[in-house]
Amino acid sequence: MKVICDRGALVSSLGLVGGVIASRTPKPVLTCVKLTASAEEGLVLEGTDTEVSVRLTTPRVEVAQGGDALIPADKLQQIVRESVDATLTLSTEQDVARIVGKDSKFKVFGHPPTDFPAVTTFTGEADFTIAAGELHRMVAQTLFATARENSRYAINGVLIERTGNKLVVVATDGHRLALARGLCNTDSKETRSAIVPTKALNLLLKLFDDAEETVHVRVEDNQILFKTDQAVLGANLVEGNFPPYGDVIPKDGDKKATVATDALVSATRRAGLLTNEESKGVRMAFTADGLTLSSRAPEMGEAEIAVDLVSYEGDAVDIGFNPAYVLDALKVVDQSEVELELKGSNKPGVIRSGPSFLYVVMPVSLQ
Repeated sequence: MKVICDRGALVSSLGLVGGVIASRTPKPVLTCVKLTASAEEGLVLEGTDTEVSVRLTTPRVEVAQGGDALIPADKLQQIVRESVDATLTLSTEQDVARIVGKDSKFKVFGHPPTDFPAVTTFTGEADFTIAAGELHRMVAQTLFATARENSRYAINGVLIERTGNKLVVVATDGHRLALARGLCNTDSKETRSAIVPTKALNLLLKLFDDAEETVHVRVEDNQILFKTDQAVLGANLVEGNFPPYGDVIPKDGDKKATVATDALVSATRRAGLLTNEESKGVRMAFTADGLTLSSRAPEMGEAEIAVDLVSYEGDAVDIGFNPAYVLDALKVVDQSEVELELKGSNKPGVIRSGPSFLYVVMPVSLQ
């Protein structure tokens, strides 16, 4: 194999594929990236940890000789990144890779390409297609709310549920729940769902960053596949049953406040400055006259911030929230205003941004 690569493009591609490659594993081939060069496809990079896989075509490559190679990903990425050349020549012979620049030559020992585990390819028709920008929005608005290392494996992933052309993406960690709605293109009227691991969706946000691209999505057996013209991302589905999220969303909130997103972000950040592990809640006092956020921490001090409300309906209510949880949701809101729905000081609150995003967050007790 011999290819002449644009160094910048290769750095970017190796960085993306490297996101799935294990740094520590008893199987050396899983620390490697597989390179396949051909006149038809150019240079294709593949990486996998056996649970998640990426197959990515690298742009701006001239293929002088086809073939494949299996090279340790970290060393290849370091060499390419530290090079100062605009282009690099990469060639392989008998499992040895040579990377040559204007003033440098590297020889890296690899492995037989046949030792690399097979990476699932996207075959057949897609279950649905969706604009990359829309999929990116829905994933970004939910992914942050997934559980970390929870024994309930199902909530370690993100639920993607499709009913006809309506798509719902949901994540929860038991203390909060984020839900995003959108539309996709499909001829199917059935309902299908899959729980996707967070590692795969973190990669998706980096791989599919061209909002105008079309993403083809297919669920088969225990895998989900996402495909564009340049990349295929595959992942084993998370086992288990996702909690019935519809039962968690309060429907009886009789106190409704509309507030400017930026103003609520600023006030919540400032009130959160005087919280600690023992008193990490921020009190939010809603009245017809406005919103007051307050916090206090022993031996630290107190804070009080007033915020104007766009509108308010209902009786006055005081409720405490973890400020980090509130800010996590506000960071992914794409509207200038948000609506908060509340029932009481010991009931979960709901943050809504238009018809496409809602966030349920449990209150915290305030001393």
